[in-house]
Amino acid sequence: MPRQEPLAPLTAPETSANAVRSPKTAELVAHTLRKMIVDGQLKDGDFLPYEADLMAHFQVSRPSLREAVRVLESDRLVEVRRGSRTGAKVRVPGPEVVARPAGLLLALSGTSLTDVMTARIAIEPYAAGLLAENGSQQAHRELQRLIDEIPTAWETGGLAAASTELHRRLVELSGNATLTMIAGMLHEIFEKHMTTAFQGVQNVVPKAQYSKLMRSYVRLAVLVSERKGAEAEAHWRRHMENASAALRKGYEKTRVRDIIY
Repeated sequence: MPRQEPLAPLTAPETSANAVRSPKTAELVAHTLRKMIVDGQLKDGDFLPYEADLMAHFQVSRPSLREAVRVLESDRLVEVRRGSRTGAKVRVPGPEVVARPAGLLLALSGTSLTDVMTARIAIEPYAAGLLAENGSQQAHRELQRLIDEIPTAWETGGLAAASTELHRRLVELSGNATLTMIAGMLHEIFEKHMTTAFQGVQNVVPKAQYSKLMRSYVRLAVLVSERKGAEAEAHWRRHMENASAALRKGYEKTRVRDIIY
């Protein structure tokens, strides 16, 4: 039996004093359920109560309830499997939710891949400094674990994926939720583009290049463990600037619009 949480009373969203239009019933239901998800009353993986229970609780019709669920589905807050007997499942979205519209806006403005990489360089080194200065011991151990997995990833042809995960988790481990969201969005845009650009290219990194990369990762872990924030930030900026120059070679004028099709 799927876990289902008690329901909150129906509440209306806050509106400005000059607002005239009254919210539709479906909007009120969607707002109440959305607020429960945001407040943590409904968590990732929870199922919404059965349709009949929701209708009785909110005193709404089946069409209004289904419209409310469709609103949540369009917000990527629930996942509905058609024909399923378990109903709608809560799915807390990740950076991909903002990456797609952000990618479209960047594409419409003619933004280059270089521009995206420059933004990443502005964020990740600062996050490395935060992680060094303010990160917990558990966060530092997690960074070390990710770096310890790099040699196996290189041997098995998974270095690119392991490095991407390291970059992503580095910002998450810094503890700054806003930086994490922005960095996650930029990672989504950049990685989708690079996956398309290098499709069919053999995923092999020469040993000399791998050794240089590994030394840089190890140096980062040392600086973080010693809580040398300024040094960690400076080191990671140099690392990303060097990596950016190598990744962008031949793609300097490539625009973001390539990834949205």
